[in-house]
Amino acid sequence: MSTTEMCLFNVRDGFLEAVCRGYKLGLLTTADYNNICQCETLDDIKLYLTGTDYGPYFANEPSPLHTTTIVDCCTRKLVDDWRYLRVNAAEPLGTFLDYCTYGHMIDNVVLIVTGTLHERDVQELLEKCHPLGMFDSIATLAVAQNMRDLFRLVLVDTPLAPYFSEHLTSEDLDEMNIEIMRNTLYKAYLDDFSRFVRRLGGTTAEVMGDLLSYEVRAVPAVLGGGLADRRALNITLNSIGTELTRDDRRKLYANFGLLYPHGQNELAVAEDFDQIRSTMEKVPPYQALFHRLGLGETQMMDKILYEEEVRRCIETYEQQFHYGVFYAYMKLREQELRNVLWAAECVAQDQKGRISDGIVTTF
Repeated sequence: MSTTEMCLFNVRDGFLEAVCRGYKLGLLTTADYNNICQCETLDDIKLYLTGTDYGPYFANEPSPLHTTTIVDCCTRKLVDDWRYLRVNAAEPLGTFLDYCTYGHMIDNVVLIVTGTLHERDVQELLEKCHPLGMFDSIATLAVAQNMRDLFRLVLVDTPLAPYFSEHLTSEDLDEMNIEIMRNTLYKAYLDDFSRFVRRLGGTTAEVMGDLLSYEVRAVPAVLGGGLADRRALNITLNSIGTELTRDDRRKLYANFGLLYPHGQNELAVAEDFDQIRSTMEKVPPYQALFHRLGLGETQMMDKILYEEEVRRCIETYEQQFHYGVFYAYMKLREQELRNVLWAAECVAQDQKGRISDGIVTTF
């Protein structure tokens, strides 16, 4: 990046980049997690978190607490930070921040579709939606009387309209498995996000290219969800033993990543975990990760992959003048929320000895 480009970046986006780097300093450290491991009750966890950046969000929460209450309070911190960044962002940073939340929007729309299919209460559905995936017209989706009306509202009233119009039809909402629909939308989103960061160019394209090839999302599935390589792995694992054909698998894989295209072709025909492992180990960055897994230790894969994601996100802060720090901050904060949820559930279920097993430290 030239001196002129760096100066222009600072004029346009330097303030928010500095703010985001400041947010990073408020993330929980290894010492914080060690102290949380000593908590005996959920109120102890709340008391400790009031001494962190989460303090103001617990100020008016009465006892007794539930694990979901703790996570909801912590989530509000991320949402407030993100909204501040978005309100103050100029273009193209504003569009970039919107792209970062499209994954949550997809999850929310899929939740609404599922609820509509099962005639669930509108308000109940909206309360379960992720705050970062909310948009102005989401409430209108929940009042649709049938799948055809819902599809029309999605096309008219949501930022996800291009992904629906190009890859799904109203008949698909009735006939397609919900998880297949989710993965179809994620594929379209991933490819679009990847094209966008490539158009931005510079350090942003370099950093985000690495993150998008790997990033992990938490969705209801055997191993969570992911983007690009991580999502390809997830789709393959969850489709073993199902009616999903090899061709259908391949259509759900994103068109970039370290596995694209040859590794994806091998995953599409994999029939068991050993074949999946063999394919992943052919890619040097993943070889070391899978070597850490012993035979029969697939349950540890989630933690290992999350640890790798955290490492990559932390590395983005070693470079300057790029948008990757915003994306990395969201991912690190979301990992922190998973850590807090795990610790709270262990305390609530009197399993304190297992807290450290599920914690992925960030700093």
